[in-house]
Amino acid sequence: MRLSWDEIKRRAKAFSEEWHDAHYEKGETQSFYNDFFDIFGIKRRTVAVYEQRVKLLDNKHGFMDLFWPRTLLIEQKSSRLDLGKAQGQALSYVEGLHPTDQPRWVLTCDFQNWNLLDLETGTELKFHLKDLHKHITAFDFMLGRRVSFENQAGVTIKAAELMGKLHDALEDAGYTGHDLEQFLVRILFCLFADDTGIFQPKDIFLQLIDNDTRPDGSDTGLILSQLFDVLDTPENQRQKGLSAELDAFPYVNGQLFAGRLRIPQFDQKMREHLLEAARHDWSGVSPAIFGSLFQSVMDAKERRAKGAHYTTEANILKVIGPLFLDDLNAELDKIAARRTGRDAALTDYLAKLKRLTFFDPACGCGNFLVIAYREIRALELRALRLRYPDGGMNAALMSQVTVDQFYGIEFEEFPARIAEVAMWMADHIANNWINEAFNTNIARIPLKGGATILHSDALETDWAELLPPEKCSYIMGNPPFIGAKFQSEFQRAQVRRIANLGGSGGTLDYVAAWFIKAGQYLQSNKRIRIAFVSTNSITQGEQVAQLWPILFDRYGLEIAFAHRTFSWGSEARGKAHVHVVIIGLAHRDHEPVEKRLFSYPDIKGDPVESRHAALTAYLFDAKGVANRHLVVKEEARPINGAARLLTGSQPIDGGQYIFDGTEHARFLEAEPAAAKYFKPYLAAVDFINGGQRWVLSLWDANPSELKALPNVMERVRRVREFRSSSNRKSTLIAANTPAEFGMTVIPDSEFLVIPKVSSERRQYVPIGHLGPPTIPSDLVFILMDATTFHFAILTSRSHMAWLGHMGGKLKSDFRYSIGLVYNTFPWPDATPAQRAKIETLAQAVLDARAAHPTSSLADLYDPDTMPGNLRKAHAALDVAVDKLYRAAPFASDRDRVEHLFGRYEALVNPLEREAAKQNKRVARKAAKQD
Repeated sequence: MRLSWDEIKRRAKAFSEEWHDAHYEKGETQSFYNDFFDIFGIKRRTVAVYEQRVKLLDNKHGFMDLFWPRTLLIEQKSSRLDLGKAQGQALSYVEGLHPTDQPRWVLTCDFQNWNLLDLETGTELKFHLKDLHKHITAFDFMLGRRVSFENQAGVTIKAAELMGKLHDALEDAGYTGHDLEQFLVRILFCLFADDTGIFQPKDIFLQLIDNDTRPDGSDTGLILSQLFDVLDTPENQRQKGLSAELDAFPYVNGQLFAGRLRIPQFDQKMREHLLEAARHDWSGVSPAIFGSLFQSVMDAKERRAKGAHYTTEANILKVIGPLFLDDLNAELDKIAARRTGRDAALTDYLAKLKRLTFFDPACGCGNFLVIAYREIRALELRALRLRYPDGGMNAALMSQVTVDQFYGIEFEEFPARIAEVAMWMADHIANNWINEAFNTNIARIPLKGGATILHSDALETDWAELLPPEKCSYIMGNPPFIGAKFQSEFQRAQVRRIANLGGSGGTLDYVAAWFIKAGQYLQSNKRIRIAFVSTNSITQGEQVAQLWPILFDRYGLEIAFAHRTFSWGSEARGKAHVHVVIIGLAHRDHEPVEKRLFSYPDIKGDPVESRHAALTAYLFDAKGVANRHLVVKEEARPINGAARLLTGSQPIDGGQYIFDGTEHARFLEAEPAAAKYFKPYLAAVDFINGGQRWVLSLWDANPSELKALPNVMERVRRVREFRSSSNRKSTLIAANTPAEFGMTVIPDSEFLVIPKVSSERRQYVPIGHLGPPTIPSDLVFILMDATTFHFAILTSRSHMAWLGHMGGKLKSDFRYSIGLVYNTFPWPDATPAQRAKIETLAQAVLDARAAHPTSSLADLYDPDTMPGNLRKAHAALDVAVDKLYRAAPFASDRDRVEHLFGRYEALVNPLEREAAKQNKRVARKAAKQD
């Protein structure tokens, strides 16, 4: 029977009156505490024992008057004795206990005077028996409601590790598959219920395993199977003759315990693992992060490699905050500040919370759903407190938000089931908030309904069948990130079918399919708001022109808010941080007037928020363009009048023509006559780090001379063999001319080198001049006959900003592109005088480099070791190049690229841009006349 706090207080007052003149007598102690436990509806014998013997640290023995393992130790004394000394005695008992049995609370008492000590926090409460009813909530831990003050993440990680041990032991014994997963989900619920008040009294699950199963574990599986049946059976339908220990458990329902599982055959070790998990304090476990942790422990190899991994709560709040939570908080703040009509407004607000529905179509273990539910319940509680300041049962009964308002789709069954349980856990915690706020004892047991989590492939599912769009309020989540090159054939086909781009199908990341499906789903209810986490690849590089016209034009979406690139970290040891963006979308019929943009000066730090009228697909302000939907498309030739940029030579040789210094020396030692055919070879890594490699360049070699070089001819033979084994048509054709490169670019004059890939840490991509006989590889781009002015513009911050926003990324490094970066870059106009100044400043950069002849470009452009003179030279050049674009200085790279984006629009859509300018002039003129 669950008791309200009002009833518990009434019982406490009656208890005080009954025992008001009690004094210490051996026979009275047990009756006293039996009655005390009855205040809470707890049968003392089910959880605690009297006169428990304990071995002290000095090898002597003592007897604890009452001992409740892991929870409470009571030392009872007569009124003639000092309770301070009694507390010292009790603490010596605690030290003698095994750490897993040590209680958190110690009560010393002489019937009339009570002293309750919390060993975890060090707080102490002293009161007289007559005031017990005033302090009875301090004993809420007896109902399993006290949340541990330990670090919640640490408690949760420990819980997942304990479950991992049990999982591994069961799996090693041959208990695997669906039954194992369902069994563990049920055990998870029992462990949580045992410490949080769902099961009452506290620890009855622990006591059942500890006291009612054999130490060798032989009957543990059978007892658990019987327990699962009990939890699935209403109390009035249970078999007669059921043991009191099993019958004490409530009816849970919710289909969690429905269906038979194979009974696992426990042994002593497995039973100990289960007991260890049951002794852990599950009241401090976070349902929001436990699911992901629990899933990670299912694979022992993954656990060892990654450690504990979960999406941090702070990152989830970055999604749901601007999606709905911030607005709902602001709305409640306004209502709370009202002087009239507040009650009616609060009633409407509470009804609104009940109407909202939330959908995560890639929900995993339910992290986003759990946090969203928790926050909505917190808002509801705040509103209830404002609406019913006097509290009471009626206020608590007004709580109407339920887990039934939450929906998810998950590809794998196990995390889908964890998500369901995690939502029930979150529901119980939120119910306890209500109970504590209004001194009630309401619980939603047996479970009714629950979050709707569909075990299915979200990309193959009609979302409207799960949740009709007309009933959906918000879509959110963190869909899987899989680049086009790493997708399975089936996944690639899914993305191409959903995107329907035609042609080769595009190169969209897997996550893009969720954005497109959400846009399609929203067409039946244009009020739905969407927010997904994504790799930043959909806001830069070639994917922008593929994805965003679909979202903007096909589905009428606009960016309502966004987090620019930041590090989406986990708490995993050794787990790499992924660079992501968060994008919130709304249909343009219902888009917010102001768009929120969160930028990260430090991608691992906190964001800075700004407000804008419109945002581009690149996540910067659209104020500089007439068409906010403009995207940069790959161009085959420069649209800016610049000279063509070329890709270096591609040997396609299987490594036969390329040599490092040692290999080169050995080859020439064996065949000196081949020296004339070796040329310095330059890839990006050689150019940046200063390495030296060589390449056999045979494209113009005399055939008769080649035949006189057997080692060289052996290399030619291997290249023919390598190319002939290829599936690519062009490579098979190149097998007919094995002495030539697959793609030959051999400069005969000086050229400018641009590495294809450069570290994200560098402020500038290292660019420089080289000349013959060096042969550039296909890992660098070259600009023939480049002047110092070309070098100046291409190494400037303006060009680096364009690269950073329009170029793609390889992992997190800058990836230069001819079609997307160079051919689309808006070059500035310059007078002869300006040009001369720029060239002088560019030469100063080259001179600053030359002042450090022993340093590689990697050394010179490492932000930690970049010389001051080089940094100063670049800064001066940047200022001068910026002035070629406009007189006012740029505040940031984002400021630069917003300006450059407008110039790009002028290159590709000059008429549209001019028309927009004319409209603005007309509008300004009309405003002045008004």
